[in-house]
Amino acid sequence: MLCSTRLGFSTRLLAYKRNLSTTCMDDVLFEVKNDVGIITLNRPKALNALNTSMVLKIKPKLKEYESLVRMVIMQGAGGKAFCAGGDVKSITENGVSATSIEIGTNFFRHEYSMDSMIGKYKIPYVSLIDGITMGGGVGISVHGKYRVATEKTLFAMPETAIGLFCDVGGSHALSRMDKHLGVMLGLTGCRLKGSDVAKAGIATHYVHSSKIDGLRAKLIEDVRDPGIVLAENTDDLTGVEFSMAPLVEKIDSIFSHERVEDIVEALRTDGSEWAQGVLKSLSEVSPTGLKITRKEILKGKNLSLDECIKMEYRLARRCIEANYSADFFEGVRALLIDKDRNPKWCPASLEEVKDEIIDKYFEPLSNDQELQLS
Repeated sequence: MLCSTRLGFSTRLLAYKRNLSTTCMDDVLFEVKNDVGIITLNRPKALNALNTSMVLKIKPKLKEYESLVRMVIMQGAGGKAFCAGGDVKSITENGVSATSIEIGTNFFRHEYSMDSMIGKYKIPYVSLIDGITMGGGVGISVHGKYRVATEKTLFAMPETAIGLFCDVGGSHALSRMDKHLGVMLGLTGCRLKGSDVAKAGIATHYVHSSKIDGLRAKLIEDVRDPGIVLAENTDDLTGVEFSMAPLVEKIDSIFSHERVEDIVEALRTDGSEWAQGVLKSLSEVSPTGLKITRKEILKGKNLSLDECIKMEYRLARRCIEANYSADFFEGVRALLIDKDRNPKWCPASLEEVKDEIIDKYFEPLSNDQELQLS
């Protein structure tokens, strides 16, 4: 079943360009101290969510710093969030249209190439994920060499709730997590907090938020390898148990299934309170998003980061084009614009989402549309 893609809105790209021209010039701050490049995401009222303006500032600065400084520190302003994701409302506010395709592909092209750059960075890259770290915030942290979490860290990849899929290299990172934990996180949008973020392998180090300023100062002042500095100034979590440890084997068994329908059936068979909660979560998100996410994680396990990012760009473009489902637009409307939290997914059930349609999302784009990474 194919779904209607006409949501009834259309505005000109000129309006978008006009909005960009008035974007606050200090939405990202740059500073160099003792040969350390410090990048601060500076939209605290928006939980430091990434937009095109920010990405277009960060990319060239990362390239400049790579041959100018000995290390880069990425952090968020405001004390509440590192980065809560990408500003997807600006992509969908015009409805399904040529304008949305232009805006969306431009944003994702630059964001994904930035994530690729971080994954291949030649100098140490330290992200201080002190606070909310979701979606796009995961992309600018998890692919770097060092990620420092605190008790305030809140990690999630909640894209299926807005009719999308785990992007920003999520198919690479989630597919490499032990015991199929990444599959569970990607499908459900389940949140990890504090030390769990480190125990799951998303963060490489952990420190209490009261010590984050001191840690940053140490990293800037001490010219030794940052791995040594981090080891000396962060907490040993050896004696701390992962809160999901009692469920790990169950997660591994259930989420090892390659089809979402089989995961759902395994959860029903389990019947525990935990399984019922997971089933409820899965029932609320996009069926199309679920099937795309399961397949991308399955494929991502055997792909390099750049190959994953190129695959995800194809998926993103297909979601914006909305030839098979407009769930991305409907999900953003329901959760971020109207906030009625009552999305009308189309197709509405897993059974209606045909595998041959999902396969089309993964097909190569034309040569002029494919994402080019250096």
